[in-house]
Amino acid sequence: MSYKACHRFAKISPTKIRRVADLIRKKPVQEALESLQFLPNKGARMLEKVLRSAVANTEDKGARRIEDLKVTEARIDEGPRMKRFQPHARGTAFGIIKRFSHIHVEIDV
Repeated sequence: MSYKACHRFAKISPTKIRRVADLIRKKPVQEALESLQFLPNKGARMLEKVLRSAVANTEDKGARRIEDLKVTEARIDEGPRMKRFQPHARGTAFGIIKRFSHIHVEIDV
């Protein structure tokens, strides 16, 4: 049985966190948590929280062997974009796009 957790509307661009998600895909949960713990990225902190939430979901639903769990899916989807404008010279404006992402983690035996 697979167990899931997600963090929607995370304030980080999807391209920044996808590089971190590629490192933990198809790894055992303990190894993935250890590798995320020593990465200096903000995305690693967010992904670590979601992974810990998925492990807590397995314990809550009564999984027997938590040591045997593997990360089967670590998917980062693009969320909505906030559009802002920065004023520039001569009455022009410069567009700023602030990206959000949806972080989905699925673990299975």
